[in-house]
Amino acid sequence: MSSIKEVARLAGVSVGTVSNVLNRPEMVAPDTLRRVREAIERLGYVRNGSARQLRAGRSRTIGVVALDLSNPFFIDVLRGVETVAQRSELTVMVFNSNKDAAREAGLLETFEEQRPLGVLITPVNDSGEEERLSRLIARGIPVVRFDSSARHSHGCAVAVDDVLGGRLAGLHLRERGHRHIAFAGGPFTVRQVRERHDGLAAVLGPDDTMTVIRLPDLTVATGRAVGKEIADLPPAERPTAVFCANDLVAIGVLQEMTLRGLRVPADLAILGYDDIDFAAAAAVPLSSIRQPREQLGHTAATLLLEEANQPAGHEHRQVIFQPDLMARTSTAAPVPAAP
Repeated sequence: MSSIKEVARLAGVSVGTVSNVLNRPEMVAPDTLRRVREAIERLGYVRNGSARQLRAGRSRTIGVVALDLSNPFFIDVLRGVETVAQRSELTVMVFNSNKDAAREAGLLETFEEQRPLGVLITPVNDSGEEERLSRLIARGIPVVRFDSSARHSHGCAVAVDDVLGGRLAGLHLRERGHRHIAFAGGPFTVRQVRERHDGLAAVLGPDDTMTVIRLPDLTVATGRAVGKEIADLPPAERPTAVFCANDLVAIGVLQEMTLRGLRVPADLAILGYDDIDFAAAAAVPLSSIRQPREQLGHTAATLLLEEANQPAGHEHRQVIFQPDLMARTSTAAPVPAAP
């Protein structure tokens, strides 16, 4: 591999000038800038990022532990993280805990060894891994939770008001005339699932019925199982609407309804959560509770850099965003009047 000294020699400039071209090109005269860049291209020079970090005395990498990268919600959050990282010329290392606490613990141990600039994480359990997160912080590695509260710690966190999201879902379905509503989600160890359920329950009246369908996971496959369970009920016993804890489950329910020849929303109204792109693009466009996904990632990364750059003067913040109802075809029709 060529060195920065070889680039300087070929371009006929000092090593400092080459460094300016790489880091502060606006300070270099156009002709010099051209010569150095031609020398870099000719020699195939690539800067040694590890050596640069050692000289600077700090990492240029943000570590991210996402809860479930199979869910497009987290991909959208990462876009917001990357926008902030690119602006600061930082690298983002993304890992998937896959909702596995043991895997999450191993990833945090790796970060403890690698010493990134900071860590963004959606913990598997809101109260879990506090000891390991505290160890990262004690080593000077800031930690910011995203799509998660910080009730059990004093760090920064960015989340959405999921109780409000559940309330919005319940109010919308009740306004459409639904009085027997199913909630499909799980596991209930996940805070978001519990709070979305609780928000729905809070707006139901004394004459309303809620059927809870507990799931081991939030995927299209479990959504199809929900659809099968509902479709197999006698028509008089079926809920008229189902509120799903995320859009993947809602898409699975929609698929099963279509296979069974049942109509959405006439036979079953379906409401999801997250408002991923696939929701609006479904064969029957799905109503959903929208989370500001990229804004979540952008805000979390911004808080992380603020703490990393000014640890002494940083004040921890808990940022809570408000969700919005996106009403589409899957809940458009009111409940048919009884004969």
